[in-house]
Amino acid sequence: MSGAEPLVLPAYAKLNLTLEVLGRRPDGYHEVRSVLQTIDLHDTLTLEPASTLDLHCDRSELQGDDNLVLQAARLLQKMAGGSPGARITLHKRIPLAAGLGGGSSDAAAALLGLNRLWGLGLAAGDLAPLAAQLGSDVPFFLQGGTALVEGRGEVVVPLPSAPPRWFLLARPPLTIPNKTRTMYAALKPFMFSQGELTQALVDRLFRGDPSAAELLGNAFDLVAPAMYAGFDEFRLRLVELGLRVLHLAGAGPALFAPVEDEARGRALQRRLQGVGVEAYLVKAVSHGG
Repeated sequence: MSGAEPLVLPAYAKLNLTLEVLGRRPDGYHEVRSVLQTIDLHDTLTLEPASTLDLHCDRSELQGDDNLVLQAARLLQKMAGGSPGARITLHKRIPLAAGLGGGSSDAAAALLGLNRLWGLGLAAGDLAPLAAQLGSDVPFFLQGGTALVEGRGEVVVPLPSAPPRWFLLARPPLTIPNKTRTMYAALKPFMFSQGELTQALVDRLFRGDPSAAELLGNAFDLVAPAMYAGFDEFRLRLVELGLRVLHLAGAGPALFAPVEDEARGRALQRRLQGVGVEAYLVKAVSHGG
């Protein structure tokens, strides 16, 4: 076992091109319709055969047993009836708790990678129930690319790839406790929809319409200013620096804006970083990376 080559996998971040909330479900979750898109900002998982199951992360606060990577590994190990262990090294690049799905993507990469490392031969459909146990975004990351996500996140429908696009991400130094739960609780009934924006985007994607990239929206855009102290000031600062069309990434607090091309994106990124804003220029990643 010690002579086997390590398996190295990227775990891509995501953007919600749309995120609409249809209402509250009887189980306490919210019904959503969202078009998700993986982007090239990514963490890296390195997997090696071992007699025990160990995780090593370059962010000490993520080292504990509650890391979704370890939870994913244990679920898969149990499903396989006690497979061999693994040494997992996680290198983080996706900003933490920013709305970009880093932890969920790491968990999905662990499921996919350990399935290969342990020679289990499971299809993505076999892994989907485990992914749904780990979190609402994890099933999407089993395939990535562009997809329609419904239910509470467990229903994933692959879509034609979105038009090639660059985005600029800006991550403010803002946090709130129990972020996702708090943001959903703050939604008012008038902020719910029937998913019309998402359906319009899906229709354009199937037609190959290049204007699909213009249909962006997030229900949490409406509540973020009241939930994150200093959010409006940060957003206004981004507008003054040249970002016009801004939307929340997931439940935030990161914001993203489409940019015309890489050169314009690099110039804006330098401008933001020059005044101390944590900024990333990213592009869409299709299914399979």
